[in-house]
Amino acid sequence: MKTGHRKQVVLIVDDEPINIKMLAQALRANYEVVVATNGPDALERAADMPRPDLILLDVMMPEMDGYEVCRKAKAQSAIQDIPIIFLTARIDDRDETKALEMGAVDYIRKPFNLSIVQARVKTHLDLKRHRDFIEMLLREKTTELAAAEREYMCLFLRGD
Repeated sequence: MKTGHRKQVVLIVDDEPINIKMLAQALRANYEVVVATNGPDALERAADMPRPDLILLDVMMPEMDGYEVCRKAKAQSAIQDIPIIFLTARIDDRDETKALEMGAVDYIRKPFNLSIVQARVKTHLDLKRHRDFIEMLLREKTTELAAAEREYMCLFLRGD
């Protein structure tokens, strides 16, 4: 169930250079890191190939906040299944609830502990890899079943 030799891609979306630097340094050893500093750039990079396997998304950004980025990402079929983890200074439980209801898989409050960020990124990437593997198996088995049904129908109609 390996993803080949390609490192999984993490898109970091934050308008604060210090946050980007800390997160990139913490993740770069195990993942390919791509950076966006605003919402429109994040959506563009999310659609680029290779697509990110996970998005770390700040909530409070100029131009377009993280909630709007998440809403737009979830509305685009090509990127709607990319797991999103919000990173934010907002501490109100209603903000966390809103993020999770919008489709985020996790919510980490700033200031963040890098080892916790690393652990949650790993967990959600492992879950995504397993889900992708199961979806691939399902597609293969569906194709095999359709072929077996066609073969059965041919034999049945011939009377063998």
